[in-house]
Amino acid sequence: MMGKFLPLLVRFVDGRSMQVTSISEAEQALAGQWPNKEADVYREAARLLAAAGEGICRPDIAFSAFEKAARQQRLLRPHKPSASLRILDSLSAPN
Repeated sequence: MMGKFLPLLVRFVDGRSMQVTSISEAEQALAGQWPNKEADVYREAARLLAAAGEGICRPDIAFSAFEKAARQQRLLRPHKPSASLRILDSLSAPN
């Protein structure tokens, strides 16, 4: 099943990786090894993801908070675009 969000590739401190495309996957990713789980940005992401799960926060806001936390803690890895996306990009590029 496809997630609602564009995939984020997260690489944890222990070297494990995970693709995150949904609120539930983001919550699972928070349980992985992060450099600093006491950081404000991590705690805010955890709070907003929980609120999204309860229906009191918009999922896109919670997912953005998760992405920000992962980016600030240098856990995001570049994700290679799919072959179809590369073709689409080449078709839309100015000649």
